[in-house]
Amino acid sequence: MRRAAVALMALALLGPLRAEPLPEPAVVEQPRAFGYQLGDRVHQRVRLDTPERAFVPGELPPPERANVWFERQALVIEQDPDGRRWLRADYQLVNSPPRLRIVNLPGWVIPSADGGPGLQVPDWPVSAAPLGRETAFSESGLGELRPDRLPAVPDIAPLAARRNHTLLALAAMLAAWAGWWAWRQRRERDTLPFAHAAAALRHIAPDDPAAWQALHRAFDAAAGRVIDAATVPALFERRPELRPLSAQIEQFYAASAARFFAGREVADAPSPHALCQALRQRERTARG
Repeated sequence: MRRAAVALMALALLGPLRAEPLPEPAVVEQPRAFGYQLGDRVHQRVRLDTPERAFVPGELPPPERANVWFERQALVIEQDPDGRRWLRADYQLVNSPPRLRIVNLPGWVIPSADGGPGLQVPDWPVSAAPLGRETAFSESGLGELRPDRLPAVPDIAPLAARRNHTLLALAAMLAAWAGWWAWRQRRERDTLPFAHAAAALRHIAPDDPAAWQALHRAFDAAAGRVIDAATVPALFERRPELRPLSAQIEQFYAASAARFFAGREVADAPSPHALCQALRQRERTARG
């Protein structure tokens, strides 16, 4: 009876016993399990936001020695591009084993700020090798050496859009250039005598009298008066840029006089087409 009374008094003094909530398993992104030596850093990430709740951690431990192998250096809360929060734990290997062996990142419980269940982070085995050894990447139970990670496939949509814009701009520029070139050719045909004659000569045979007549009309328009063999110097006074072709022009007028007034052909008579093209080039250069 006395023992029962003492027990009842103790319960009354201590109050009702409160059971601590059991921690929940955490979603953890663990580091690779092999290939570490003294001084290497290990990064572990624990997901804080779960489908059931947005976990708010309570007081976190300071940077300190976590076990004989690792030192916990920093605990940082960060957010990924999807808006999920993660607790990143950074560790450094601070001890070197005499031979290759398995060591554990320590498991721990992240307390909850609201007093609810914490998050249980399990132990994680990794291989640690002594300095100067090349066996840090092989140990039974840790899997084979992993292949190179394939690079992420880049998003080519912005490049494709930029390419399309560039092609559209190029097409617009080429169309504008073609339009300007056509406008310039038409303006030359309308305003430059030899350009107009060259356009007409494209449809006339070299031995056709109409070809000679078209070039005569171009000379008259360039000089502002009717030009014949005797008045060729007046052409050069009005259009000095044609003077370098004076020999061909004089030869053309001599051959034209023989053809139309003497009724005979000159063997070395210049071609109206070739002479017109040369005159057109001089005319265009002078016009700029």
